[in-house]
Order: sequence, then structure tokens, then C-alpha cells
Amino acid sequence: MIDAALARQVKLVGLDVDGVMTDGGIYVGIVADHPVELKRFHIQDGLGVKLLKAAGIPVVLVSGRESEATAVRARELGVDELVQDSGARKLPAFEAILERRGIGFDDCAFVGDDLADLPLLKRVGLPIAVANAVSEVKEAARLVTTTAGGDGAVREVAEIILRARGVWEELLQNYLREKGDVEHRAARSR
Repeated sequence: MIDAALARQVKLVGLDVDGVMTDGGIYVGIVADHPVELKRFHIQDGLGVKLLKAAGIPVVLVSGRESEATAVRARELGVDELVQDSGARKLPAFEAILERRGIGFDDCAFVGDDLADLPLLKRVGLPIAVANAVSEVKEAARLVTTTAGGDGAVREVAEIILRARGVWEELLQNYLREKGDVEHRAARSR
């Protein structure tokens, strides 16, 4: 877990994609003579991203591969920025995002799983590894999730940060109220 001060310091959350938002596997095939790539994303991670954004924390995806499947998911989630660098040069891409936003590395969290994530994890204020990350990434992390990448690890990260900030319950109640299909706390207390 993390303390409230560190959680409040986080002004942006960066996420690797393959191995963090997915289990790292890809499906490659041909449809109508065109190559296609499919990925499996966990629905709970999507809600985690939306809750971070609802708390005013921008979420950016930084991937070391180009993939239309990633671009589709990023659009669905409304992430603040998506960078796909086929050369896996994540550090300069992330640094450019921070410069545009006027945010320092110390004010960021980044979630990674593999060696290409190490340069970022060594710079950010809150380096996070998913449970199935390689050992070097786990060693560089301040926090290691109990959940594997692609199985809800991003949701776990969101909940850890938002609970430490003390806003999880409020965001949850707002989410349930917006859904309108579940009784919220105010109605139950009558």
C-alpha cells in the first residue's frame, strides 16, 4: 500500500499496455487478406481508468508497439494520451507528455511489467509493477500489485491510489448514483 501523501502527489498515471492492460498475449491472423491483431483487455481495468479520471488524474498509455487494438481501447476509455512507439523508446515519449502538461516525474505513477518499462520506473515518484512482471521490474517498483497484468491490475492500482487519497467511497457512490440502477448510500440510510 501507499501513504496518503504519496497518493496525493500523483498528478498523472502512466500505463504500459501489453502485459499491464493485457496479459501480454496477442492474436494475429488474416481477415479478408488483411493482417489483424486482437488483444484481450480486462473490463475492470477500464472502470479503474475511468475512476482515476473522475478523480481528476490524467491517464496516459505508453506502449512499445503500434497496435490498432490498443488505439481502439484507448478511444473507448477516453485516455488523455496514447503513445505507441515501435522502437519501445518510452522515456522520451513520456517526458514529452510531462513537458506538455507541466508535470514532473516525481508527480507521476507508472505501471509496467517488462524491461522496456525500467527507464520510466526508475524516474517516476511511484513506480508500480504488476504481479507477473519480470524480476528487474519488481525490484525497481515501490508497489507490486497482487493482480497480474490483464486480470485487473490497473483497477487494483486505481483503487490503491484513490483509497489512499480518501476519495474511493465518494467516487464509488457517484459512479453508482450515475448508473441509477443500484441503491446508493443516502437512500439506504432512511
